Amino acid sequence: MDRKIADNTQTIEYIVSEEGAGMRLDQFLAKELTEVSRSFLQKQIKEQSVLVNRKTAKAGIKLNPSDKVQITLKPPKELRIEAENIPLDILYEDEDIIVINKPKQMVVHPAPGHYSGTVVNALLYHCKDSLSGINGVMRPGIVHRIDQDTTGAIVICKNDYAHHFIAQQLKEHSITRTYHAIVCNSLLQEQGTVSGTIGRHAINRKKMAVNVNNGKQAVTHYRVLDPLNGKYTYICCNLETGRTHQIRVHMASIGNPVLGDTVYGAAKCPFRLTGQTLHAKTLGFIHPRNKKYVEFDAPLPEYFEKLLQILKG
Repeated sequence: MDRKIADNTQTIEYIVSEEGAGMRLDQFLAKELTEVSRSFLQKQIKEQSVLVNRKTAKAGIKLNPSDKVQITLKPPKELRIEAENIPLDILYEDEDIIVINKPKQMVVHPAPGHYSGTVVNALLYHCKDSLSGINGVMRPGIVHRIDQDTTGAIVICKNDYAHHFIAQQLKEHSITRTYHAIVCNSLLQEQGTVSGTIGRHAINRKKMAVNVNNGKQAVTHYRVLDPLNGKYTYICCNLETGRTHQIRVHMASIGNPVLGDTVYGAAKCPFRLTGQTLHAKTLGFIHPRNKKYVEFDAPLPEYFEKLLQILKG
């Protein structure tokens, strides 16, 4: 994949691999550009912003190996992301990175419906111009993210060198990412591994699903920390990969959805929760400057601690 940015437009080029051969054009783009909706991609195709081998194409065209797919995205010019004086729970900070403990109901970066109150808005105020620019004006400094209602540790990069260095570790799956969660029901094994592709749900494009044709390989290792009361279980999960909603989808697929997750679990929760009980507890990686392994621990949020005490009975 090659990205070229000029004149406020972003052109992204893909070379179709053997794995992508036979896929519809819109399916292929949905697999590669998971951060945007299928309807948005289909609109881009209709507006002839997508080329296959330098020619306009329809959404249903089947792709061949080595086909060149090019999509040109034009961000809204009138949009401006404002710096906001929002307190950050900073776990660590230096000239290259900043590690924060993200609270619930806080979106990592601006997106439709969330152009203020995000981590990025807070970072623009705290860091001023000291944020990497690789991901553009909408996501300065952001090298990875967690869901709106998932709490815990994320690392932000202050310069492009640090961004490239951390991104490479993410790509190689060498970063330590340990999550704590409360899941429904008891588990058959004290520890185990859930694997299988994760991709967009065939019908509900806001959801992810396992073992879908357009999915990417995902691996989650889990271990029981406390069996609690039998109805719920306290676990930790280590990620080998970092797919969208990975832990939520994987645990639901084995009959143990994350407590409070109304997307992949029960529509109603017996406790007064805001979203899933999932927390990014530990984050570890090689520091971009001194090349030494560093690890950061985000304390469990208060609501999580109280809930554990209740469920322990």
